[in-house]
This record gives sequence, C-alpha cells and structure tokens, in this order.
Amino acid sequence: MKLHVLKSKIHNAIVTSGDLEYEGSITIDCELLELADMIPNEKVLVVNNNNGERFETYIIRGAHGSREIQLNGAAARCALPGDEIIIMTFALLDDAEARTFKPMVLIVDRKNNPKRRHRIGEENESLS
Repeated sequence: MKLHVLKSKIHNAIVTSGDLEYEGSITIDCELLELADMIPNEKVLVVNNNNGERFETYIIRGAHGSREIQLNGAAARCALPGDEIIIMTFALLDDAEARTFKPMVLIVDRKNNPKRRHRIGEENESLS
C-alpha cells in the first residue's frame, strides 16, 4: 500500500505579489526552496490563513534571497499580497516508510526570512 504523506512545508509565508497574466504556478525564492526541501515543478497545496482558501499549483524557482512568494495565473485570485499562507508538498511512500518519515518544516518571519527549520519530531535548527 502507498500513502500520501506530508513531505515538507513553508509555514507562515507572506504573499509578496501576484501576476494574473502568467500561465500559473507559485514563484518561491530558491533559498527557501532549498531550506524546505522543495524543488521547481513540484506540486504544492497552498492554504491561505486569511480566508481559508486552498489550492494546488506547481513551483517556479525565484531569485535567491528575494524572499519572493508570488502567485501566478488563476492562483493570484486565491490570495492577495500580504496574506499569510502555508505551502505544502507531499510524497507517495510505502506504508513502512510513511510510518517513520519525518517531514521538513521551514518557518519564516513576516518578511519571508527563514527563522528556523526542523523535521517533525526533531529539534529546531535556528536560522536567524
């Protein structure tokens, strides 16, 4: 049996901009991607903490250090600049691996600067 489990998430990210004319996706600072164990083109579930909206899209690599979290295309209608979101990726794992897998959590501040990260069940690594 295969199970969908949380692989990683960026917690409390702030939407910096939106581009309705772009074909779709979410652009994320590549430094944040690396810290969160995410990759370009990976499918994400995004939750808007301001309005409860949930949507899926895929990642585009943003400029290193830009702290950019830009929603593109239709996704730009799901959250406004300044909204707080959670960005999550998932993995399909065998039952045994799913029971021991520890997702990566990256927590950012109100300017999308990385504050700390950890694997669920392990000690925080301070980044500030």
